[in-house]
Amino acid sequence: MTAVINFTIDHYTVSVCVGGMPLIYSDYVEHAVLHEVLDDTTSSHGTPLFFAVARSSGWPELVVTGTCDPGPESGFHPGFLLIPETDLFLAGAGTRLSAWNLSPVRRLWQDSANMGFRGWRRHGDIVLMSAECDFAAWSLDGRKLWSAFVEPPWSYEIRDDVVELDVMGECSRFSAAIGPDTRRR
Repeated sequence: MTAVINFTIDHYTVSVCVGGMPLIYSDYVEHAVLHEVLDDTTSSHGTPLFFAVARSSGWPELVVTGTCDPGPESGFHPGFLLIPETDLFLAGAGTRLSAWNLSPVRRLWQDSANMGFRGWRRHGDIVLMSAECDFAAWSLDGRKLWSAFVEPPWSYEIRDDVVELDVMGECSRFSAAIGPDTRRR
């Protein structure tokens, strides 16, 4: 049996299983408004992943299965970000990035993270995504603003909507809404 982890944000509850499917998986699918199978969770590649989003205390309206490749055994853990005021739900797992609108439930886009997803962070009206070799930003409604190739080791800080990016000791500063000036590279 795989444990289900639940967390609640505003009026949404997100349920997640990493490494298998929940015991009542078929019930989740039966009640879902949208059920997406991103790839074969019985494949020998990647770690099985299940996640679902419910509004209030009912059955989840969005149910998704897939795999994380690379997965937690390689240090790449799935991550989620929910923006209640725009009903945006973001998921990152392995090299896959996905976004859904939760009202009405529909997929917005699917993208990829070079070498493996690391995390989502919200800074005011901007969502930043970190991956092993990618750094990108989206608006709160899920529109991609910019993306940049980065090479490990890299890190960033954000102050007053200005990103301070350090890529292998080379530092740059730019507006979080506009992104780095890639013409200089």
